[in-house]
Amino acid sequence: MLREEYTIDTPENVTFGYQVAHIGSRFVGALIDTALIVVLLVSLNLLLVWVLSAVGEAPSAFRAADDQSWIVGVAIAIYLLFNFAIIWGYYLLFELRWNGRTPGKRVAGTQVLRTNGGPAGFSEVAIRNLVRIIDFMPIGYAIGVVTMFLNAKARRLGDFAAGTVVVRVHKDIKVEQLSTWRPSRPLLASS
Repeated sequence: MLREEYTIDTPENVTFGYQVAHIGSRFVGALIDTALIVVLLVSLNLLLVWVLSAVGEAPSAFRAADDQSWIVGVAIAIYLLFNFAIIWGYYLLFELRWNGRTPGKRVAGTQVLRTNGGPAGFSEVAIRNLVRIIDFMPIGYAIGVVTMFLNAKARRLGDFAAGTVVVRVHKDIKVEQLSTWRPSRPLLASS
């Protein structure tokens, strides 16, 4: 079953512990990210429809002697470029700029790290998101979910390929909170 903590032992004999992100929090993050991607794609589609309708209604002087196919071709090429950038660049951009987090991961309180505890770099982020192609296939999605249930750290196929793990992020501790902490027993024994 799912282990609650992911620990990393450093060569300096320092151990770091992270709470593994459960499937539920990962699902919430993925749902929010997918909704944002859909909103961006629908907006892009509406923009394309508006541009194409504007080209069709343009005066003939702007349509190069009634041959508007080149304008439509350019508009569709730009549309495809932006479509590709949204679908493939969303995760890559946010996970690189926001230290392993996307808007959905921020809301869900999760973060992508390398399995050694370091921040995910370009190659890890790129690999885990290229494997996302398999996750979009119906059979691949089922395999990915089963994989997450069967391994101790709820890693999906992209995490295995990239050497990453998704962990819960704890809120920052402020100095004021530390000043209110009291040990349950004295730290120094008096003689």
